[in-house]
Amino acid sequence: MNIKKCLSFEDVLIVPKFSEITSRQNISLSSDLSSDITCNLPIISSPMDTVTESSMAAAIHDLGGLGVIHRYNTVEEQLELLRAVGRSYNTAAAIGVSGDYLERAISLVNDGVKVLCVDIAHGHHALMRHALGVLKNTFGTRVHIMAGNVATLEAFNDLSDWGADSIRVGIGGGSICSTRIQTGHGMPTLQSVIDCSFSDRGTKIIADGGIKTSGDIVKALAAGADFVMLGSLLSGTDESPGAKIERNGLIYKEYRGMASTRAQIGWRGKVSSREGVSALVPYKGGVANVVKNLDAGIRSGLSYSGCTSILEFQAKSEMIFQTSAGVSESHTHVFSSGIKF
Repeated sequence: MNIKKCLSFEDVLIVPKFSEITSRQNISLSSDLSSDITCNLPIISSPMDTVTESSMAAAIHDLGGLGVIHRYNTVEEQLELLRAVGRSYNTAAAIGVSGDYLERAISLVNDGVKVLCVDIAHGHHALMRHALGVLKNTFGTRVHIMAGNVATLEAFNDLSDWGADSIRVGIGGGSICSTRIQTGHGMPTLQSVIDCSFSDRGTKIIADGGIKTSGDIVKALAAGADFVMLGSLLSGTDESPGAKIERNGLIYKEYRGMASTRAQIGWRGKVSSREGVSALVPYKGGVANVVKNLDAGIRSGLSYSGCTSILEFQAKSEMIFQTSAGVSESHTHVFSSGIKF
């Protein structure tokens, strides 16, 4: 067996380059999802039931990104969430590949959805091939088809050929995902993005999973991603679904993987393979503050390479491998001898 060495976000750094940028506001973070959908920020919120419903979708749109309304509800409930976002927005919603997926897709598109996200854990699958064929035959170019998730160049090219316009890249890297532990399968998300960036299909790459910081977003973009999809970073905010929970004087909100026991019981009344967990995450306040901090970090990242756009950054960026000592040095480390204020 030939064992390939793969890179994760903390394994690499981007080499600083000469810069003439005097203001980070001169940097454009816009990215095209399609010929008629341009986002001013390359961030898409995940279609999870503790991340994106109408409030998050509207907020992320206002901040320059795109929100994908989850599919873990009835068709009518999803349509109600869609309508609550507003008609003047670029709207996106998730569907599956079996059961009511076509009925759901038709209802969503008739109600104004511009992006359908075909949302399954293992996208390189015969059911995905069939669903993409049906969706393309039904809608043609009327709607953008986002699909995934995949981990390899072969899978990326196949989904492209089957009809996907953009593809979520990353398997098993989510903070509440246990796929790699339960099944032994997966790849570091950064490596998957690097591999898929060699595709000649022109399909958009959405890095999804394992992104913990704005620096990880910068690395994903450098590796070839057109967008990143975020779950945990946007969880625990006012706009994420769910009530606030108080424990020992601190405020939390629930964040759960859609293959966790709690989520599966909640949306389909039974549990099959347990490939996720549920957790309480600290309450973060409004999502605008979270996204604005990420925006500032991404802009700073591009400025260190002297680039004013994502496309320029992808052309010029250079990555290096860092040792475990380098990883340790990369993190703040004064606290081993000092006192944190």
